[in-house]
Amino acid sequence: MTTVQAPPRRGRAIAGWAAIAAVLLLVGLVGVTLSGAGQWSQRDVLDPESAAPQGARALATILRDQGVDVTVARDRGAARAALAQRPATLVLSAAPALSDGALQELVDAAAGVVLIEPRARDLRIGLPGSVPAGGAGAASVTPGCDLDAARRSGSITPGAGFRPGDAQGCYPLGDGAYALLTSGTAAAIDGRATLTNEHLAAEGNAALGVNLLAARGAVVWYVPSLSDTDLASATPSLGELTPGWVTPAIVVLVAAALAAALWRGRRFGPLVAERLPVTVRASETTEGRARLYEAARDPLHAADQLRAGALERLGRALALGPTAAAPEIADAAADRLRADRGVVRGILLDDRPTTDAQLVALSDRLRDLENAVRAAVRPERNRP
Repeated sequence: MTTVQAPPRRGRAIAGWAAIAAVLLLVGLVGVTLSGAGQWSQRDVLDPESAAPQGARALATILRDQGVDVTVARDRGAARAALAQRPATLVLSAAPALSDGALQELVDAAAGVVLIEPRARDLRIGLPGSVPAGGAGAASVTPGCDLDAARRSGSITPGAGFRPGDAQGCYPLGDGAYALLTSGTAAAIDGRATLTNEHLAAEGNAALGVNLLAARGAVVWYVPSLSDTDLASATPSLGELTPGWVTPAIVVLVAAALAAALWRGRRFGPLVAERLPVTVRASETTEGRARLYEAARDPLHAADQLRAGALERLGRALALGPTAAAPEIADAAADRLRADRGVVRGILLDDRPTTDAQLVALSDRLRDLENAVRAAVRPERNRP
């Protein structure tokens, strides 16, 4: 009797789930990496601790080398505390997350303010009456005012321009616009084009940055973020706009999908080995097929089966390979035996038995032909 062994499905199932978990983990890591890269690219812009091209670490390092105390504040509380300790210059980037009142509070607490990424709202609070005036077309511009910090710095590479209200303009760009605005203790300049790491070494950019920021011996560099905000969102979120029944419906659908997945993927345990009641011998199978051919009175079909087996064995004996055609095998056998090709082809291909007696005769001739070819190919086996 024959026993059928159960295939090791448990190991394959565990390996499949492990592969799915690994793929999900990889996708999550890629998403976190891309998200972190996006956040870091935003942090790089005019960040005094960033060495990226858009950062401002080089200027902060120069200020410290000149003896200026540079404090980096990443929230309003830290900025207010640092400004309350001693008179200091507040370096302020664009802070869209702050309300007008919060921004005004920081400006009022500082002994001086330098807007290095001024927007219209920042100019309105820091330099009343001043407005943005677009980008500059010149690669270099010289000071056109009597401001001591500008005269000592010389020419700079300008970025965006501003039109002054009550402020003084310096570094004229034409059409009433200036690259630098000053008014008492406040100043505004496009730091992206002048004070970043990639542009600081050009012209007198570094000198102007030091002259503007180091006037009071201490700098509080406020780096705003979207999380540091005092604004109450007036725009309703997606959750607030969604009807109350949507979330429970989504939960039910997800639960139904999981249940369907578990149902369709259920297992009934390992396969049970079945003990077969009997093993059928090959000879009995052959005899059964022969009786079927006899009952069907189809000697030609039986002859084809006999010839197919004989041709396969003769092909191996003659070393013709599995791709050899039947006529090639017949001709090779005739050549090996030095027999008439027509006779050999008749045995292997052409003769068509119509009765059982003719079929038996053809079977005997096939057997004799195979024996003769084996004897011709390996005559030493036939020696006494």
